[in-house]
This record gives sequence, C-alpha cells and structure tokens, in this order.
Amino acid sequence: MDIGIGLPTTVSGADGRALVAFALRAEAAGFSTLACFDRLVYDNYDSLIALAAAAGATERIRLATTVLLAPYRPSVAELAKQLASLDRLSGGRLVLGVSAGGRADDFAAAGTTYGDRGRRLDRMIEEMREIWAGRGPFPGIGPRPTGGDVPVWIGGHSPAALRRAARHGAGWISPGGSAAGFPQLVEHARAVFTAQGRTEAPYLVALANVALGEQRRAEAERHVLRYYQHLGPKARFLVDSLITDGPGLRAAVDGFAKAGCDELLLFPCTGDPQHVDDLAAELHR
Repeated sequence: MDIGIGLPTTVSGADGRALVAFALRAEAAGFSTLACFDRLVYDNYDSLIALAAAAGATERIRLATTVLLAPYRPSVAELAKQLASLDRLSGGRLVLGVSAGGRADDFAAAGTTYGDRGRRLDRMIEEMREIWAGRGPFPGIGPRPTGGDVPVWIGGHSPAALRRAARHGAGWISPGGSAAGFPQLVEHARAVFTAQGRTEAPYLVALANVALGEQRRAEAERHVLRYYQHLGPKARFLVDSLITDGPGLRAAVDGFAKAGCDELLLFPCTGDPQHVDDLAAELHR
C-alpha cells in the first residue's frame, strides 16, 4: 500500500512558505502523493495554486486533488486549462480527484447551482476530456496534458458517487474515518464497479486525519471540528478517529492495508512541517 500525505492548506494560519517546506520534506521522506482538500467559503489556500507551488518545488511526488469540488466552478473550459497546465508544469504528475461537494455556500459564493451538482460533474468530466483531446465546441484550448489525459479518482460514498466512479474513474476515494468501516465500503464499491460493467479493479484510496503528539492534538481537534462543522454531531466521529500516536498510526496503516486499500493519504491537522518528518519516522519504526 502506498502512503501519501496532505498539504495543510485548510489549517488555519498555515504559512504559505510552510506549504512548500511540507512538499519538499514529503518528497524527501518518500511519500507517494501530495494531496489537497478544496473549499471556497473557508480560510484555506486554493488547491490548484497550492499544488502548482508544490509542483515547482518537487520532482517526483504525485500531486492529487482529494477532492476538487469541480461543480462549483462556473467554467469547464477554464478548469480544464488550469488542470492541464498544472499537469504539464509538474511533468505529468497530476491526479484529478473530484467530488460533487456537500456545502451549499461554496456554490452560492461562486454563482453556481447546488441541486444539480452531481449531474453537472458528470458532464464536466466528459467535457474536460474532450477539451484535453483537442475537441469540443472550442477546439484549440491548450495545453494538452502530458499523457493526453489526467487520471481521475472519484470521491464520495453515495450510490450516485459510486456509479460516477465506475463510469469515469480509475480510482475511488472513500470518506475519511477509521479502518474499521473500510472493508464494507470497499465491498460496496467493488460491487458497483462490477454492476457497471467494469472488469478492472478500482484503485482504492482512503483518507485519515493525523496529529502526532499531545501538543498537536488540541489544535487538531479544533481544526477538525471547525472544518467539518457542517456535519453537525458527526464531526465528533472524525475527531474520535484522529491518529495521535505512533502505535495508532501503524495500526491504522495495517488495518487499511489488510482491507484492500491501495493508497492511504494522511492529512496532518497542523501546519508544522516537522510533522512530515515525525510521521515518516513513525512509519519506519
């Protein structure tokens, strides 16, 4: 199982230079992927700009939006151009993780509709691939992605999201949480892929929030409760699933690996670049 790490783009007060330091340390430590959350109505860095900064500072590590809330963006053509540009700037290291989103304020702020976001996302993925292939209503929009396309992972566990993953995605991103419930989610996802006629197994991705050490725990709990406040009482479940020590980290890695996870993305809940090295040291014990 590969292990990637998240950039702390949604952590309140995270310094922009620290994001670049995170990226450099993550690559040096051997993490597989640098990932980003996405919001509009929140005090966070834009995910595509943050990944562009990371792309310029690194050479090997994969870059992934996990997940980009594509439907709140008004222009499919502009988004396709931004993503292809990021892919070319990084030398073909981009993976597009997308989801329909679940916060209506992001859509209201962008001037886009919320109720049809799932259907619009389906169309957006198709239209972006047309644009990347040099076709569509306005042929000539460039650049082309390095390999002609950008790999797509789909996030979400609703029936519609899983069908979307089976139709459009090379991979599926499960909701955040512990390893305990992951096997059931995997079984469901694989069944949907099979029902949709997919013969190849989906690339399975899981997310986990981490904050090693008691000094980081309080900050991490505040961050998780603030970021997921739209979930109401369910946000407490994500706080309870925080990984806060080495044994818990190694147990989570073992649990996700045994459940069939292909890549676990660890999202640090603090903006301290030293956290990257601490995670790497615990993983190699």
